[in-house]
Amino acid sequence: MLEFMICSMLTIFPDFLFRRYAQGKRLGREINLYSMWFELRWGITACVILTLSLITLIFYYHPSTKNVTAVFRTVTILPETNGRVAEVFVGTNEKVAAGAPLFRLDSTGQEAALETARRRVSELDAELAVAQTELVAADGLIAQAEGAYQQAVDEFQTQVELNRRNPNVVAKREIERRQVAVNSREGALAAAVSNKQTLQTKIASLLPAQKASAEAALAQAQVELDKTVVRAGTAGMVQQFALRPGDIVNPMIRSAGILIPEDRRVGLIAGFGQIEAQVLKPGMIAEVTCIGKPFTIIPMVVTEVQDVIAGGQVRPADQLVDVQQMARPGTLTSFLEPLYEGQFTGIPPGSNCIANAYTSNHDELTNGNVSTPRWFFLHMVDAVGLVHAMILRLQALLLPVQTLVLTGH
Repeated sequence: MLEFMICSMLTIFPDFLFRRYAQGKRLGREINLYSMWFELRWGITACVILTLSLITLIFYYHPSTKNVTAVFRTVTILPETNGRVAEVFVGTNEKVAAGAPLFRLDSTGQEAALETARRRVSELDAELAVAQTELVAADGLIAQAEGAYQQAVDEFQTQVELNRRNPNVVAKREIERRQVAVNSREGALAAAVSNKQTLQTKIASLLPAQKASAEAALAQAQVELDKTVVRAGTAGMVQQFALRPGDIVNPMIRSAGILIPEDRRVGLIAGFGQIEAQVLKPGMIAEVTCIGKPFTIIPMVVTEVQDVIAGGQVRPADQLVDVQQMARPGTLTSFLEPLYEGQFTGIPPGSNCIANAYTSNHDELTNGNVSTPRWFFLHMVDAVGLVHAMILRLQALLLPVQTLVLTGH
C-alpha cells in the first residue's frame, strides 16, 4: 500500500492534475467513478507498473523475512553410563554452578571394582618387598655357592698335584670324581647368579610395570566411580528435571533434563527467501523488531550466510528418498548479531522477530569507475531502502495490535 501511494504521487496524481487543469475536465462530471479508467488510464497503468517494479526492486535488493528467531543454546543432562538413580541434588528451575553435582547413580559395582584395583596395587607393593628380601637371600646363596665352588676347585687341584708327584697315591677315579664335583659347584654358582639377575629384573622392570598397570586400572576404576556423579558442565538453570531416586537412566534412551546455560544466547537466525542468495552477503546492515520488545528497532549486521539450504539435505537411511518429501522450499539461513553492545537487553531468548537487510553500494559508488546509468541505478537501489525501513517501522507499530487484538489474544 505504501509503495502504491508513493507511485500514485508520481503517476496518477500528475495525470489527474493534467486532466483537471490543462484539459479543463471537472471532477464529478468528465472525471467520475465510471470514467476514471478512461480519463486516468495512462496514470493508472504507469502507477501499476511502477508499483510492481518498486516492490520487486525493494524486496530483492533489501530482503525481508518474518522467519527470525532469537535462538539460544541448551545442554542435555545425560550420564555417561547406565544406572539407577541413588540420589538427586537439585530440582527444577534451580540455578547451578559449573561442576555442581546434579544427581548420583548407584555406585556399588564401581566401588567394588575400585577396591579390587586398590587391593591389587597393595598386593604388588607386598610382592615388591618380598622380591627385595629374596634378592638379599640370593646374595647369600651366591656367596655360599662361591665358597663351595672354591672348595671343590681346591680339592681337585690338591688331588691333581698329589697324582703328579706320585701316581700311586691318588686313584684316577678319585680325580674324575673331584672334577665332576667342581663342575657341579660351578653350575650351582651360575644358577645362583642367574636367580639374582632374575630377581633384579623382576624388581627393576616386571613389578613396576605390573604396578603401573594396576595403578592405571585403579585410576580407571576411580573414573568409572566418578561417572556415577553427574555434574553440570556449565553454569545455568536446570529445566524439565523430573528425576527421582529409583529411576533408571539410559543415555541412549532417556535424558535426565535440560540445562540452560547462563551464556546461552547464540544470536538471531533468519530464514530469507532463496531468491536473495545472490544479494545477501556477510557484512550487510540489517534491522529487526521483535515481538518480545515492541516499538523497538534494533540495528544488526549479517555475520554469516549458510551456503547450503537445509531443505535439500539427505540422511543415510534404509529407504530411498522421494523428491516430493523435499518439495517444500527451504530458506537461506543467515546469522545476525547486534551492531552495538546491549541491543539484545530485554529480548527473551526464543522470541520471534521481523528482519530487513539492506544492500549498500557505497563502495562501488565511491570507486569512480561506474557508468552513468549504473550510477543512477545504484543510487536508486540505495534510496528505495528507505521505503523498506519505513515499512519495518510501521510493522513495529502494528505488531502489538496484531498480536493483542487482531489475533484474538
